[in-house]
Amino acid sequence: MVVQKQIRLNTTGHGHMTDITADVHSIVSASGVRTGLVHIFNVGSTGALGAIEFEPGLQRDLPEILDKLMPPSREYGHEQTWHDGNGHSHLQATLLGPSLTVPVRDGSLVLGTWQQIVHLECDVRPHDRTLMVTVIGE
Repeated sequence: MVVQKQIRLNTTGHGHMTDITADVHSIVSASGVRTGLVHIFNVGSTGALGAIEFEPGLQRDLPEILDKLMPPSREYGHEQTWHDGNGHSHLQATLLGPSLTVPVRDGSLVLGTWQQIVHLECDVRPHDRTLMVTVIGE
C-alpha cells in the first residue's frame, strides 16, 4: 500500500525550525500501514529535514553551526549570479538534505525518546512550504 499526503508550513525565514512529528504521525496513523516506511520530502531547494531533539538549545545551535560552516556573508558563485543573499541557504539545505525516511512499526513512527522530525528553513526569506509525505508498507 502507498499513501501520499502533503504538509503545509509557513516559515519565518532563516533558522526557523518546525517540529512536524505529530503531523507525520497523523498521516501514518490514517494510512493504515502497520509495517513499512514513511518518507518526507521538502519541495524546494532551501529547506531541509532531519531528526533531532526539538528543544530551544538545539533550535538555536543547529542554525548557528550551519552559519559558521557556511556563513551568509561569503561571496558564493550563487551570489555573483543572482545577488539574492541566499547562496549559503542553498548550501546549508543541501548539506542537511531535503528528505528523511523513518521506519513504521505497529502503525507508529520508530523514533528515539528524544528524536523528533523537524523542518529547518535555510532561506533568508519566509516561505510557504510543501512537504510531501509518502507512506509505504502493509
